[in-house]
Parts: sequence; C-alpha cells; structure tokens
Amino acid sequence: MSRVLRELIEAVVLASLVFMVIQTSIRNFKVDGSSMDPTLEHGQFLMVNKLVYLQLDMDRLSRIVPFWQVDQSSNRFPIHPPQRREIIVFHFPRDTSKDFVKRVIGLPGEKVELRDGSVFINDRLLQESYITTKYDSTMAPLILDNDEYFVMGDNRRSSNDSRMWGPVPESHLLGKVWFVYWPFSGLQVLNALPWGATQTLR
Repeated sequence: MSRVLRELIEAVVLASLVFMVIQTSIRNFKVDGSSMDPTLEHGQFLMVNKLVYLQLDMDRLSRIVPFWQVDQSSNRFPIHPPQRREIIVFHFPRDTSKDFVKRVIGLPGEKVELRDGSVFINDRLLQESYITTKYDSTMAPLILDNDEYFVMGDNRRSSNDSRMWGPVPESHLLGKVWFVYWPFSGLQVLNALPWGATQTLR
C-alpha cells in the first residue's frame, strides 16, 4: 500500500471518528417563536450539549462488566440529570418529530403548582429572576413521576409548555443548551451554573 493511499485512509477514518463524536455529543438548534423571550430570541442559533444528559443502561452494563451488578433494570446519568432552571431541548411529547426549547422548572417526584403567576415547588416559592414581565396563571398541584420534568418558557404569556400538555418524559430529553452562537452580536453562554451546585427555593 502506497504512503499516499495509507494517509488518505487514515484521514478518512479520523474524520469519520470526529464526525461521530460530534454527532453524539453536540447539535445545533434554531429558536422558533417567542416563548423564551427575553432569554432567547426568535431566529437565534443555539449549540446544545447532548453528552451531559447521556443515559447508561445499567442492566446492559452489568452483562458486559463481570463485577457490575444491579438489582433491577435502570438508566443512569453518568454526568448529571437536568437541573432546575436549566434550558433544555427535547422532543415535543405530543409530536416527537418536533423539538422544543424550554426551561426546567419541576424535577422528578416533585409537586408543581402555579398560584397567581408564581411557581411553587413542594409548596415553596420558586424565585425566577429571568421572568421580566408579570403574568397571571394558575394551575392545580401536579405530582411528577420519577422520570418526568415540568418545563416552561420564560415568556409565560405566550409559551406552549407543560401547563398545556404536561410533563416531558426523561426519554424525550435531547440536551442542555450550551450557548447562542448566531447572530454573533447575541453571543452568550447559558446554563453556566457549575455542575453539582444547588439552587434553593424560598
């Protein structure tokens, strides 16, 4: 095999590996609509981190690794599951061909309630500094299952979110919004809270 041909094959293999890594770890997303105003604007392009919400099948892993044992089938987040206030992209539960971008409000197992425009998690008021306009919305208490997330847009007056169609199943999660990359004048990093940091309720 000639040196040129070998280098060409190596370049193709390397490019293929890089492409596969990129496809499994990040993706882009275009904001459509005003549901996340003023945090995200219509027409902006986002970079989404898919790797952070990667789930491992622990039962399958136990069949591959001899010393790994699990009591029951389960999926785990090796990095971390979605955190409250993170902005995420997910498959729309009523039509998985569509992807939505919203903010995580309620976590698995929690009780979510809306009283006169204020969000209460387990009967404690959620502080939301990203809400810039007042809105009046009430919702009866909802208990989330262990694999469900309650999401809402920042523009509460015109957001099609969990208030209308319910929680997002864990299986529908695509990734966490990383940063806005276009237009360049609107470049901003989102979800900058350090991993593992906690956000308190009042």
